[in-house]
Amino acid sequence: MILFVALATLSACKSKKTGTPQRTVTEQRVKKIAPDKIDEAQKQKAYDLGKRVLMTCNTSRFKPFTTEEATKDVIKNTTEERLTKTCHNFRLKYGEFKDIRFIELMRDNRNKLNIYRFKADYSKKIANKELRVTINEDNLVSSIKTLDWQDEFK
Repeated sequence: MILFVALATLSACKSKKTGTPQRTVTEQRVKKIAPDKIDEAQKQKAYDLGKRVLMTCNTSRFKPFTTEEATKDVIKNTTEERLTKTCHNFRLKYGEFKDIRFIELMRDNRNKLNIYRFKADYSKKIANKELRVTINEDNLVSSIKTLDWQDEFK
């Protein structure tokens, strides 16, 4: 009985953190850009190139990026073959790609990147996907990726 009381007392004694919570690394270096501060030409470029990638899922044709649009790594990794493989899975699960809607621009000051967040619309209502188009300081797409949609940027 005494052993039980001692164990119960020890397990009830949890250490509690006090003070201000630490912000994550992402929160410290990435900030949301106000709508009136967004470069509309760059936003349109992000939209056009992002939509071009996802339209491949409907047409099975992809116009490769040029060196004026994307970095060498993006050009090398964004091939019609890779897109077709990904698109096959997306079409089965989400249906036909419709469009992307701009949600927000996040600025990574440490890496000097603009991260455009778009919500992707598909014919099946279960689709809840995000497309991120990252543009570097040379105004080139440095990454394009799809994720499951989350309201908070992570």
